[in-house]
Amino acid sequence: MRTAVTDLLGIELPILAFSHCRDVVAAVSKAGGLGVLGAVAHSPEQLEIDLAWIEDEIGDRPYGVDLIVPAKYAGDDGGGYTLDDVIQLLPAEATDFIDDILRRYEVPELPGDDQGAAGRGVGRHPGAAPFSAGAAGPQLEIALAHRTAFVANALGPPPPFLIERVKEEGRLIGALAGTATHAERHVQAGVDLIIAQGTEAGGHTGEIGSMVLIPEVVDAVAPVPVLGAGGIGRGRQMAAAMALGAQGVWCGSVWLTTDEAETHAVVKQKMLAATSSDTLRSRSLTGKPARMLRSAWTDEWDRVDTPDPLGMPLQSILTARAQQRIARAAHRPGSGAEQLANYFVGQVVGTMNQPKKARQVVYELVEEYIEAVESLSTGLDRARATPPPT
Repeated sequence: MRTAVTDLLGIELPILAFSHCRDVVAAVSKAGGLGVLGAVAHSPEQLEIDLAWIEDEIGDRPYGVDLIVPAKYAGDDGGGYTLDDVIQLLPAEATDFIDDILRRYEVPELPGDDQGAAGRGVGRHPGAAPFSAGAAGPQLEIALAHRTAFVANALGPPPPFLIERVKEEGRLIGALAGTATHAERHVQAGVDLIIAQGTEAGGHTGEIGSMVLIPEVVDAVAPVPVLGAGGIGRGRQMAAAMALGAQGVWCGSVWLTTDEAETHAVVKQKMLAATSSDTLRSRSLTGKPARMLRSAWTDEWDRVDTPDPLGMPLQSILTARAQQRIARAAHRPGSGAEQLANYFVGQVVGTMNQPKKARQVVYELVEEYIEAVESLSTGLDRARATPPPT
């Protein structure tokens, strides 16, 4: 299945798989696509371990790494907040609200937690805040020290330092776009590949649906190749994206319920039971709109009498320890933690109702894609054979 994307990346199938799980990344690359490891939550040490493991698994096949460096985040005019800065900046109203949620839902503390700021969920150690250039710098250097073929930035145009370093090492760089204007800015900055992500997608998204967005982006940045993203988990959806001008697809949500995925067991079961109506865009985890499963957590933040989520990266640091506490206790059926548990996922979750191996997902994508294209071709042949009305 040859396209501009397969030629560019040296892969067999124009399927890119975003996942925080190294096992998914390796499985998709071995199946002929390109696994892309989401590195934002990785420490430098863990990223080093995971990339070495991926390379041992996939041999000389290519893979990618995804970083998150937003164009703007709280404190960036001063070089970006450190975790120590954040502790001083978090308003009492916000930390009190987190404490209140955990108390009302009877979520137990983590072993060793105290009642100070660190006990509420903010960082314990100094250093760069997540989602910042300071955090992404070491991750980028580790990625480039390995055989990473492709680096993607998930929020806004990649900053100049990121583009320059990737180009220096002869690797390819991509970026996600939620509007045609964003895509044009990415190309002007030097990006090699655009991921046009519709609002149906999981994680950080814009407001434009994939059916409208993909052709707009394709037209805006031609001849730069475009991947369709958002609402793509089946072969028919892949065929639709390609018909709209995409040269391949970028899938994230569909891997979350695979056997290889490290998704929390309770959250995985929620996803398997969910419909496409069970997601919403919320700022409650990171401070920027991100699509996730609806749960008691999102309901709490959506109330009119609660504080507004903070900006990025403040919100993610505010909620980090609370999310750890929820994840640790969520295995108890009927518990408050189980009600609060959620994760980023797109509207395609409605068709993710059966656990599968990641390679099976790849093969089914390809098989259904071929069936869809053949069906369209048959319909076209019939139309050509039908005499026009007189």
